[in-house]
Amino acid sequence: MTTVSDYFGSMVFDDKVMRSMLSAEVYSSMQKTVNQGYPLNPDIANAVAQAMKNWAVSKGATHYTHWFQPLNGVTAEKHDSFIQNLPEGGVIMNFSGKELIKGEPDASSFPSGGLRATFEARGYTAWDPTSYAFIKGRTLCIPTAFCSYSGEALDEKTALLRSMEALNRQALRLLRAIGNNSVQRVHAQVGVEQEYFLVPQELYEKRPDLRFTGRTLFGVMPPKGQELDDHYFGPIKPEISRFMDELDQELWRLGVLAKTEHNEVAPSQHELACIYTKVNVAADQNQLVMETIKTVAERHGFVALLHEKPFEGVNGNGKHNNWSLATDTGVNLMAPGETPHDNAQFLLFLCAVIRAVDEYQDLLRISAASAGNDHRLGASEAPPAVVSIFLGEELTAVLRSIEEDVPYENSREVTMKLGSKVLPRFSRDNTDRNRTSPFAFTGNKFEFRMPGSMGNVAFPNVVINSAVADSLACFAQQLEPAENIRETMAALIRETLREHKRIIFNGNGYDAKWVEEAEKRGLSNYRTTADCAPHLLDRRNVDMLTRMGVLSESELRSRCEIMLENYCKTVCIEARTMRSMAIKRILPAIENYTAELARNMNDKKKALPELECRFEKDTIQKLSALTDRIHADVGRMIQALNALSYADYEADSRKIRDELLPAMEKLRAGSDAAEMITSKGCWPLPNYGLLLFGEK
Repeated sequence: MTTVSDYFGSMVFDDKVMRSMLSAEVYSSMQKTVNQGYPLNPDIANAVAQAMKNWAVSKGATHYTHWFQPLNGVTAEKHDSFIQNLPEGGVIMNFSGKELIKGEPDASSFPSGGLRATFEARGYTAWDPTSYAFIKGRTLCIPTAFCSYSGEALDEKTALLRSMEALNRQALRLLRAIGNNSVQRVHAQVGVEQEYFLVPQELYEKRPDLRFTGRTLFGVMPPKGQELDDHYFGPIKPEISRFMDELDQELWRLGVLAKTEHNEVAPSQHELACIYTKVNVAADQNQLVMETIKTVAERHGFVALLHEKPFEGVNGNGKHNNWSLATDTGVNLMAPGETPHDNAQFLLFLCAVIRAVDEYQDLLRISAASAGNDHRLGASEAPPAVVSIFLGEELTAVLRSIEEDVPYENSREVTMKLGSKVLPRFSRDNTDRNRTSPFAFTGNKFEFRMPGSMGNVAFPNVVINSAVADSLACFAQQLEPAENIRETMAALIRETLREHKRIIFNGNGYDAKWVEEAEKRGLSNYRTTADCAPHLLDRRNVDMLTRMGVLSESELRSRCEIMLENYCKTVCIEARTMRSMAIKRILPAIENYTAELARNMNDKKKALPELECRFEKDTIQKLSALTDRIHADVGRMIQALNALSYADYEADSRKIRDELLPAMEKLRAGSDAAEMITSKGCWPLPNYGLLLFGEK
């Protein structure tokens, strides 16, 4: 019988494979790069390439690709075969170190935010040896970074790797300053939770809005939604279970640490969570998770919707980014231990995170910004657009005692007694969970709940890594010259808490009063991408990211431009889709039903002149008024759409926020009102009942 351990990672050129196929010298060199961050030795590239090719060919691979993540939200790949012709005829399978290390895709055809022009086409992909190569189909996929001819980052990975280096460098500085010399490497570890919807493929094909935009632009909730909380963690339907089984197998072969799967809150919504791994590997694996979810769903007759808000009226999709810090000695620096009040090292790193989130709260918000996520953040199922930290009662009490310089009264361990002798007793955790907090401490890690489900987790982690590295550098600068480390640490922690405690909030983030309180505390509240994206270029943000060596000012300007351009283009595609659906489908359908009612009414009156036909008259009157309204709303939306310049994306984003999106909402409201009173048989789109519940 084949077990998971027999095939887990079978399509990955991982440590086990390298150990068996590389010489001891080459393997040792690779290990220093992968585990200790040593520069890659180019002399070993040919040996690694040869082994990688031999292994891939033995698995049926015929091609290779440099697999990279441009700034368009998806992955990119160009396939080249291993074949090489021989002078005497025929071919051999060959792969060189040069081909492994460097590729040359066209850099002008990917988003660059002005860094590249169409006539400046050359770009480079560079092998990331810290993320294992894998086989997908018949192709060996080599994770790479992507940069321009002049060296600027044009992808998600490059900045992430730089932020990892910055974080490691500053964490080691701080550890050395407090006398911890045993640690040689510190890295961020991340576990990602991915939410998604599954809808029947035949229904998806009948919804132009789903096909073009990934979300429903029109639609009325059925009589039942998620009010009864009966879908969350509910029994998984057999057809969904079969899909999840195959999904697990595909991901496990790729070495993806898929761990937990369950029904989510909304009907037809599900979640998959992965075990922690190094942040760049976690980002790569999450891209594979999204791609594999879509691919496997199609085999089972479904389409996976990863949009942040596919359906109005029920929960949207998020991507929870669980972040912690680990050392090469196996210590989680975010773990409080049994006595967090005595764990000075933990408290120091905790305060670094608190300072980072407070100082760069706008960057965290920006890292989760997108047109899709704007519909989700601040709604009833997602954290608000206000960034805050949840710490829980015990940690908050510990920090309060330090700030006020008073003894901490250690809380006793609470044993849970559930009132039945047959149920086991167990100790309660020292902190509750707060699902309304955008940045919550959950025992030994922080859960950043803001990122949207379609986005790449690389940039949110770039921001977290960089901001924390900045705090660690600030702390190290104060501790390195200190004569009395313990006293200086205590004073530093106390000062940090006094200056940054405004960011700590343990209450209900959904409460409207919190928004008012946050404003009084001076916390930012950027509701939309148009509001927050320009702040990426605030001087303090640019200075921090350049100081940490993560992104240059030109790279930041390009990212800001790309973010605003994507926002504008996404909403414009939605508006054009709404226009087409309203004019070509919805208005004709309403008119046909109205005409049918009129014919029926006339036929009834011919048979029985005394009939009042109130239903027909009222419905015809309402629908006629709604068609006039929809027609006018389409005109207003087109007017707002035509007012955009498509040149100044920052100005366009404000017009979209203030004029186009409100016009789209009005158009939807009129159409949804018409759907409520139009015969189901006449309505041109599969309704929410069908999509979410399979209603017949």
